[in-house]
Amino acid sequence: MAETILLTGISGFIAKHVAVKLLAAGYAVRGSVRRLERADEVRAAIAPHVEVEALSRLTFVALDLEADAGWAQAMAGVDVLVHTASPFPVEQPKDEAVLIRPAVEGTLRALRAAKAAGVGRVVLTSSTVAVIDTGVAGVQDETNWCNTDAPDTSAYGKSKTLAERAAWDFAAAEGIALTTINPGFVLGAPLDKHYGSSTGVIRRILRGKDPMMPLIDFPVVDVRDVAEMHLRAVQRPETAGARFLAVAGTMTMPAMAKVLKQAFPARRIPTGVAPVWLLRVLGIFDAQIRSVVPMVGKMHPINNARAREGMGMNFISPEGALRATGTWLIENGEV
Repeated sequence: MAETILLTGISGFIAKHVAVKLLAAGYAVRGSVRRLERADEVRAAIAPHVEVEALSRLTFVALDLEADAGWAQAMAGVDVLVHTASPFPVEQPKDEAVLIRPAVEGTLRALRAAKAAGVGRVVLTSSTVAVIDTGVAGVQDETNWCNTDAPDTSAYGKSKTLAERAAWDFAAAEGIALTTINPGFVLGAPLDKHYGSSTGVIRRILRGKDPMMPLIDFPVVDVRDVAEMHLRAVQRPETAGARFLAVAGTMTMPAMAKVLKQAFPARRIPTGVAPVWLLRVLGIFDAQIRSVVPMVGKMHPINNARAREGMGMNFISPEGALRATGTWLIENGEV
């Protein structure tokens, strides 16, 4: 009988790819959605990428990060919890608790349910924002932590950092074997039109909405590699107790624009670098621009050696991930 994985937030951009990897590897996947009416949508997105027999091992449960209902039943008979569910905004909310509370409480709710059901193995999707300390110069790795007290730490950064710290504290206290996967700016082809905020950024570049690009540096990774790392974490008990950065390399937004312009020369894509003063002016009228101003000009190189050596990852290049995103957006009429 196949091992059963409870995959929370299965309707998410990353989670759908994780589901494909797990099903293809022979696992039974019990995916959580907030409303069961989304189950058919998720199944339809996954179906073209797995065998019919594998799809028969996919089931759904309704769970809410902010409610206890259903968690005990969802965890029954589960071998491993893969917790991906967490809010991810394009722009920062006025009230940071809107992000922090469900991220932290939802993570602890999932872990408590796992503990109560005797599930001792957990893989948690965190983020590079929980790793990068903006006050530290030079290359950073899994030993670094985001400083949530720093003035330039976003609400999203706080939510992911506090949720991951809470998970590690709970795992240590309760004897749970925890692995965290910390993806950067996740690109690559979505499985359907319900994609992540990172894909939305590339869509914005391809549409030529902005006259120039802000000098923002992103730690890029392809979603297929992120999903593969989740699978390897499930398959390899020796990864427990460690964080793994899912990052192929870094790219600035002007560099991304240049790659996209070269790949799709017929499109009008601006590649110039926007001065900070202009971004501040544009930010008065555009919340998405306003939210990125604090990130301009700050470079944070990342060391992905642990993923390469500890998991055997051979990452798709940032340029390859970017081109895959652009190709999908154009072929699916999203730009």
